[in-house]
Amino acid sequence: WNAVASCESTNDWSANTGNGFYGGLQFTPSTWAAYGGTAYASSADQATQGQQIAVAENVLASQGPGAWPVCGPQAGLTAGGTPASTDTTSNSASTATQDSSSQDTTTSTDTAAPAATTPVATGGGSYTVQAGDTLGAIAAAHGTTWQDLYAANQTTIGADADTIYPGQTLTIG
Repeated sequence: WNAVASCESTNDWSANTGNGFYGGLQFTPSTWAAYGGTAYASSADQATQGQQIAVAENVLASQGPGAWPVCGPQAGLTAGGTPASTDTTSNSASTATQDSSSQDTTTSTDTAAPAATTPVATGGGSYTVQAGDTLGAIAAAHGTTWQDLYAANQTTIGADADTIYPGQTLTIG
């Protein structure tokens, strides 16, 4: 994760440059919220390095290394390795220990609209999109990928997988 942060923010884990991305791994507010970051801090720049890495591991598991399209590949980021061991307590200047097969990543692009809530299924194999949902967060909550969810709902969603609207009913798996 240090290699990704080096590329994304020159290892400034409290980065807030006004470009819409925050922290060492350059999370958008929607990605930070969708992948559990608000349990630690309201934005990534206010979270510890370990907390940012914990959220990044969630993003990596859901979206893969493409969540950091430039810095992920440059840093050698891969999916499926052993997650980084991190200290997510708020009062520590945590450092990450990582296995060589699992490198850190940041998210400089979202794969869906902003998310602020945790998706909840409406039952019967469908889900009604709520304000703040992302395709990635909905997919993760239902044990699938955003790509599979999009493929199953392309007629409803339309040509742009990054744009979903509250009130749309999606078929789940």
